[in-house]
Amino acid sequence: MKQYLDFLEHILDHGVIKKDRTGTGTISTFGYQMRFDLNQGFPLLTTKKVHLKSVIVELLWFIQGHTNIRPLVLENVRIWNEWPFEKYRKSEAYLGETLDEFIEKIKVNEDFAAQWGELGPVYGKQWRCFEGKKGAVDQLALVLKEIKNNPNSRRLIVNSWNPPLIDQMALPPCHMMFQFYVANNRLSCQLYQRSADAFLGVPFNIASYALLTMMMAQVLDLEYGEFVHTMGDAHIYLDHIDQVNAQRARLPRELPTMVINPKIKDLFAFTTADFELENYNPHPRIKAKVSV
Repeated sequence: MKQYLDFLEHILDHGVIKKDRTGTGTISTFGYQMRFDLNQGFPLLTTKKVHLKSVIVELLWFIQGHTNIRPLVLENVRIWNEWPFEKYRKSEAYLGETLDEFIEKIKVNEDFAAQWGELGPVYGKQWRCFEGKKGAVDQLALVLKEIKNNPNSRRLIVNSWNPPLIDQMALPPCHMMFQFYVANNRLSCQLYQRSADAFLGVPFNIASYALLTMMMAQVLDLEYGEFVHTMGDAHIYLDHIDQVNAQRARLPRELPTMVINPKIKDLFAFTTADFELENYNPHPRIKAKVSV
């Protein structure tokens, strides 16, 4: 994953200090692209340990069209917890609970989760039920059908950026649009990410969309191509600088292999049990704070 270390270096070398919505501050650059050949190993960072279960569970949550954090919470996946908690904390219903106490309520109380665990029409809603003038569109199902029937199409796109609904989302889509491409019986995917948290978010995004591409290729009987990651505002939060420098001092190791249950031929039928990562030998985890 030298591509990722080069990406961090690019931001540090060419970025400018900018204020941001969270108040943390960033070093930011505009416009960057990384490419990953999915035949060369699964692109999961080795210079720090990435929690793969969170990647898989969140991806399946997107694919199933979910927008409430309870299915994630029940799997001990925490990556979306802060956003609904912040909304709850600012409400009249807030009773002084800590984040952990809030999440425990989400876990044990379905009614509480239905009210306070909802993120609005985020990724899963847009992927599976994008609202338009002629009714809702299941973009994932539509793209699958189109690749089967017209693999040369230049319209193999899933878009999460739905302007009329942005203000209803807990967080507007960062990884906002992706496009598939078929050539020589290989399936590739390019993601456009408007806002890229280089240290915490991007490693998850790389792994998630690489895995989605592999899953799509399997159910379509295609071979693996590339995952191309294109970013708009690519930034390092100022409170992540020490962690970034610690990671840059580490040498990348050999990429692991992702083994997917070959029996699954329906994108919407995958479960966490259908994935096995082999030969993952990363450097230790590096902790950092999420800016909300």
